Amino acid sequence: MNSKFYTLITGASMGFGKVLAEECARRNMNLILVALPGESLHELASAIKNNYAVDVVAIEKDLCGDQSCHELFQEVHESGLQINMLINNAGVGGTQFFHDGTIARYEEQIRLNVLATTVMTHLFIGMLKRNAPSYILNVGSLASFFSLQKKQVYGATKSFILYFSKSLRRELQSENVFVTVVCPGGMFTNDTVTKTINSGSFISRASSMRPEDVAPIAIDGLMKKKEVVIPGRINRTIVFLDGILPRFIVRFFEERTMKRLRAPSPRKEANEERSHTRVLEVAPVKN
Repeated sequence: MNSKFYTLITGASMGFGKVLAEECARRNMNLILVALPGESLHELASAIKNNYAVDVVAIEKDLCGDQSCHELFQEVHESGLQINMLINNAGVGGTQFFHDGTIARYEEQIRLNVLATTVMTHLFIGMLKRNAPSYILNVGSLASFFSLQKKQVYGATKSFILYFSKSLRRELQSENVFVTVVCPGGMFTNDTVTKTINSGSFISRASSMRPEDVAPIAIDGLMKKKEVVIPGRINRTIVFLDGILPRFIVRFFEERTMKRLRAPSPRKEANEERSHTRVLEVAPVKN
């Protein structure tokens, strides 16, 4: 065990969250893992404990619930656990035209991607200040930089995460609490995501990465106190070109990229995404 402090990771049972948990454990960080009930979270916690010399606490919680973030904070507080790193990874994505989605689906995206991240950060900020130097990693998306068809609500929630993180960083730096936002493109987190990515253009496929490759980049950037981390040379190039190319060229590639993406059936997509991990983040030319 490296210290008395813990790293709290939401959406930690599978996908990018699980890989982040394993990456932090490799760096001798004690962990508090949070995910939906019924996702083998306790099995993951036991496996990490057995493989690394760290303590791991598993808490099953649906962060979409009205009081769930408050209940989680109370449980951590009453257990006497102290965190010096908060990783807001829980989120839900999607790739579909706006009229094909449901209001319930969009409410869930906003609740989890925006509200849960905001509330979790507010609840734990006092503890993070007391345990400084401390760190907050918010998981955004390449989609936060772009206006994309089929990514309207999702992209908007990730734009919130980007600008929330950058503003909060300026407020907290003087108190030794450092905020980083990681903005990955597509990640091959499961079969459905992989099929969706592969249905897209060359740019979608070339800009997508394995979560095992993204996680160390994200944690390295966090520990180096970077403001924004964009994993992958191609993704950084895409963002750079967006700032210098004429709009009509950028729009052409955006539309071409998104038009080819074939999303799974809404039911299958919802089942796979409800895991409180980021999925179906397809990296287009403009996310």
